[in-house]
Amino acid sequence: MAEKQLAVRMRGITKDFAGKVLANDNVDLDVYHGEILALLGENGSGKTTLMNSLAGIYFPDSGTIEIDGEKVSIASPKDAFDHGIGMVHQHFKLVNVFTALENIVLGINDGGKYDLSAAAEKVRQICDTYGFDVNPKQKVCDMSVSQKQTVEIVKLLYRGVDTLILDEPTAVLTPQEADRLFDVMRNMRAEGKSVIIITHKLNEVLSISDRVAVLRKGTFAGEVLTAETNAQELTDMMVGHSVSLNIDRPESRPRHRMERIRVKNLTVRDHEGVTKLDDVSFSTYNGEILGIAGISGSGQKELLESIAGLQRPESGSVEYVVNTVGELEEVEQLVGMDPVKIAELGIVLSFVPEDRLGMGLVGNMDLADNMMLRSYRNGTSPFVDRKAPRQLAERVVDELAVKTPGIDTAVSSLSGGNVQKILVGREIASAPTVLLCAYVVRGLDVGSSHLIYDLLNRQKGNGASVVFVGEDLDVLLELCDRILVLCGGKVSGIVDARTATKAQLGLMMTKMEGGEA
Repeated sequence: MAEKQLAVRMRGITKDFAGKVLANDNVDLDVYHGEILALLGENGSGKTTLMNSLAGIYFPDSGTIEIDGEKVSIASPKDAFDHGIGMVHQHFKLVNVFTALENIVLGINDGGKYDLSAAAEKVRQICDTYGFDVNPKQKVCDMSVSQKQTVEIVKLLYRGVDTLILDEPTAVLTPQEADRLFDVMRNMRAEGKSVIIITHKLNEVLSISDRVAVLRKGTFAGEVLTAETNAQELTDMMVGHSVSLNIDRPESRPRHRMERIRVKNLTVRDHEGVTKLDDVSFSTYNGEILGIAGISGSGQKELLESIAGLQRPESGSVEYVVNTVGELEEVEQLVGMDPVKIAELGIVLSFVPEDRLGMGLVGNMDLADNMMLRSYRNGTSPFVDRKAPRQLAERVVDELAVKTPGIDTAVSSLSGGNVQKILVGREIASAPTVLLCAYVVRGLDVGSSHLIYDLLNRQKGNGASVVFVGEDLDVLLELCDRILVLCGGKVSGIVDARTATKAQLGLMMTKMEGGEA
């Protein structure tokens, strides 16, 4: 690295949130021109906080930042832009009703009127240089996730950014879309740009980065050249001790294999009449993990909500098979029931929604009270029992290694990964017969993810029917028994996870090919 020029130098960066969480503790970090740097660390290790300090979202309590050898003060995103630094966050900052071009130039004040024709030409030049595919006239509301991400990146390059920070950029991309993004990143590196990527996917780190920096518990744990390391070494650096990277897939042999959920010809439309699920049919079985794969927005959310009683389908049925004796079945029809009625029937559906704070938890309530949201109806007294929820909160914090000052801490003050652990722990604690999981390891580090996988396998071993909606195809192929692929609200195939390939799944997710529905 000796011949490379230093682009960013961060020294002694410390950030303490209200004296409760020391997110960054005296962190040093170097970033060079013409390199792709991967920033790794467990949940709550301070990765995003450190990058938010560089991008002007947070102002560090102490420490210095140098850009091209000059000490600077970055107190806002505008300051960061002025110094050639931009960040693409997990949640995009775009105006849905505007076109790509309008979003790209929005907020730029050069003292005159917007010259959209000149701006369009500049955008075209950027796209030609780096290999982007952008339709300047397309509205954001009509774009896929990868297209929106592309607009965010072009928006930063249009503003002259030389150091680009990408926070979990492939979280909702197909393998093919991720490969295209990596090609663009390599082109940016070739042009002398600095790219910092925050990701938990070690296979991506090894394939795309030049150097890896690791944070552990808010401190700098070390750095290594990508060519001189491997996934096991990086994991050990993150955690501080050796961790197995293998995902178990135990064989489940329930005494009586039976269908548990039977979905027939399910069609769901949203409030605007847009079809989200189109004639979907499949079954889940006890003692198995059924994976659900698909591009973001292919109907995964609507499917799980329809089963859980949170969304009423336009047509079709969802049957819960209570028991089978010979050829006789005891079946309950779930369509038309709300979640409370489903619970009153003795049907335990545990649902971990994609929007964990929007639907799963109440941010301004503490851990114990959020546990109580699952159990408060069970009491017979007019006074709420707080002892059991507190005990459950303590058990979840202990078993899932939740980083929190205590169980009386408001959930909204925790990092995203720790919020996810609280939600998953609460739902699994109800010992469900059917467990519906949507993106339960999104944003979780390797160690935390494996804890969740072990919990899901434990439920499978107990005879539960687990439905696992995931975005990491490698995990789906290792963890699940079967995988159902959705494309545009339709079932494009159901495959055996033991024999399917990632390329096959990616093709089915985008072209409705490669499997038998």
